[in-house]
Amino acid sequence: MSHKRTTANGQEILVIDDDPLMRDLITDWLEGAGYHVLKATDCGAACTALERHPALVVSDMWMPGPCGAEAIKWMRQKHPALQLIAVSGHFGSGQGTTPQDAMNAGAARALAKPVKRAELLGAVAELIGPPKK
Repeated sequence: MSHKRTTANGQEILVIDDDPLMRDLITDWLEGAGYHVLKATDCGAACTALERHPALVVSDMWMPGPCGAEAIKWMRQKHPALQLIAVSGHFGSGQGTTPQDAMNAGAARALAKPVKRAELLGAVAELIGPPKK
């Protein structure tokens, strides 16, 4: 039995980012590729969206409130089948957040901002498959 959540438009993906431009850009890329997207402005708002059991979460690692490795661990504990892509403009900045921190916490991929469209869509397709038409 598959744990992948599907809708008429394909698998649901939750995008969590406090930057509205980044959140909308990633949403546009994913919807343009055929995925159904839920959006949240922070990890607190994401709690409600996670109740819909999305197949994948794309989350910024650096936001106000609970974020980063802590938030990834929490999401993975609540939803063990969840795939997660961590994105950050702070990877390697000396701010204490590294791609390895994200992976150790349970992220399947860690992408540095500025994220490239092809890189993001490739990672999503690898993790949950292409959008179902």
